[in-house]
Amino acid sequence: MGKARGSALAAASAIFWQAAPYTLILLSLCRVVSGTLPVIVAWLTKELLDQLASDVTAGGVLPVASGLAGTTLVGTVLPRAAHYLRAESDRAVSLLSQDRLFAAVDRFAGLARFEDPAFLDRLRMAQQSGGQAPAQIVHGALDLLATILMTAGFLGSLMVVGPFMAVVVLLAAVPVLCAELSLSRRQVAMLWRLSPAQRREWFYASLLSTVPAAKELRLFGTGPFLRRRMLAERASINRESARADRHELTVHGGLALFAAALAGGGLLWAALAAQSGRIGLGDVSMFVAAVAGIQGAIGSATSTMASAHQQLLMFDHFLTVTRAGPDLPSPPSPRPVPALRSGIELRDVWFRYSDQHPWALRGVSLLIAHGEATALVGRNGCGKSTLVKLLCRFYDPIRGQILWDGVDLRELSLPELRRRTGAVFQDFMQYDLTAAENIGLGDLTVIEHPSRIERAARLAGVHDPINALPRGYDTLLSRMFVSEPDEEDVEAGVPLSGGQWQRVALARALLRNRPDLVILDEPTSGLDPVAEHEVHASLRTHRSGLTSLLISHRLGATRDADRIVVMSEGRIVEHGTYNELMALRGTYAGLFRLQASQYRDTLQNGQYQEELQAGQCQDEPALLAETGERAP
Repeated sequence: MGKARGSALAAASAIFWQAAPYTLILLSLCRVVSGTLPVIVAWLTKELLDQLASDVTAGGVLPVASGLAGTTLVGTVLPRAAHYLRAESDRAVSLLSQDRLFAAVDRFAGLARFEDPAFLDRLRMAQQSGGQAPAQIVHGALDLLATILMTAGFLGSLMVVGPFMAVVVLLAAVPVLCAELSLSRRQVAMLWRLSPAQRREWFYASLLSTVPAAKELRLFGTGPFLRRRMLAERASINRESARADRHELTVHGGLALFAAALAGGGLLWAALAAQSGRIGLGDVSMFVAAVAGIQGAIGSATSTMASAHQQLLMFDHFLTVTRAGPDLPSPPSPRPVPALRSGIELRDVWFRYSDQHPWALRGVSLLIAHGEATALVGRNGCGKSTLVKLLCRFYDPIRGQILWDGVDLRELSLPELRRRTGAVFQDFMQYDLTAAENIGLGDLTVIEHPSRIERAARLAGVHDPINALPRGYDTLLSRMFVSEPDEEDVEAGVPLSGGQWQRVALARALLRNRPDLVILDEPTSGLDPVAEHEVHASLRTHRSGLTSLLISHRLGATRDADRIVVMSEGRIVEHGTYNELMALRGTYAGLFRLQASQYRDTLQNGQYQEELQAGQCQDEPALLAETGERAP
């Protein structure tokens, strides 16, 4: 444990030195001076009182009085200078610490850690402590240095006046130190214990205060229910915190009584010794200053050590995250990723998210042939999205292999592999940035090329809506960053509709210049039939000759795929062309006819003709043809 704390202290000091070396030197000098100054003041005060008591002339008193005035002046200015230097160093260290933390997080290539609640708790605590812990730890060490110097100076002074009392005061520090360290350990343990409750409280608070949940909360009237749950979590946190505070009050109260009794006893001894002539008036002054200084220094030292100990324990979360090894194994010399020539093959792939989870993929073998469009269909939970995660190498198979032209993905350079892959995910991101930046994030190498961004937007069918915005592609797609003077300015931020956001996400995926593999996971689920038809027509042209994987619940969108793969319960149960699967009359044909039956119902109730004329039924004629129905 001591070795670990030493390592954490060394790491915090290294961060501080790298962030603010000159400030650290100046702060160290300030703390050395501040530690010795009270002792100097006490000795000068003793000397002044002794000279006044012995009727020394004014000329003899003047040097001592001047020295006392000078040290008092330094003592007045020094704390303000130290406060400024401390604030400067805090800013620099916080900036460097946060950079290191999120650089480490960015190195995690997969998703496993981000889907682990325990790791997310640790990451949250690393964020809380990382920005301030290194500075607080070093400040604590410097404060401790000043305290040691002060204590040593006063103990030496006390040994001159009363050696017995010096030993008593020093021994009294032991229980104080033990008590403070115990309190710091309890505090850190409590913070870790309360992490799940704090996470749940934050979850309920975010639901009550963010836009995505606002509509449902108001429509269903669930705000009071969620508020009660949030307050229940807060109440449980408060109860635990109150118990800790009561324990701390008891301990600190006992220590304060102990210190007061010790000081009172020492003062009584000094008064009796002065009355009997064993010590002089200056010695009494020195004794009172020494006892008060030692007790104050010991109290400060124990508090500083306890605080530093707590910060070290919290800083351990920061170090655990920043020192974490890779979450996906990488070979010592990754092979370059060649342009895809034959295809991507899954060989007997098994996968589950943990030993406690069921198998998401069960012996999947599949060839995604080069230059062909493969469609993946099946009911929710059948393993489609998991397969996509493995193709992007967010996870590795538990058993089996995924081969890129015969080479296992685990042997390839991961950054190159992802540069050769374009994807739009069902749970796409909506960035609070401009329209151009939202699309440009798909390929940072062309984010400053408006023509490329516009081309991707046209492919996704979102150019016209973006162009019609108040500032075109430079329009902020959010109201989050609107400042108070701009609140009435609609040009300051314009939110998009769900369908428009989906097209922006699709444009982001299409920004890369003809990647080797294009993955489209429900790319049009939020679009109306007309928009869906337009986007799929554009995508058919764009992906011509590319290797692509299309996932969609709308089976009409998969008809023109070179091969359709049907999954169920983590297995491939059917595969073939559209005509082959319809002729097979198996799972795919059943799902297709189930969707077609919805349009038969529309035909029977007389609404179909109106919707067809309005341009809202693009795939329905093909679906109806499969069921033997004719559109009017």
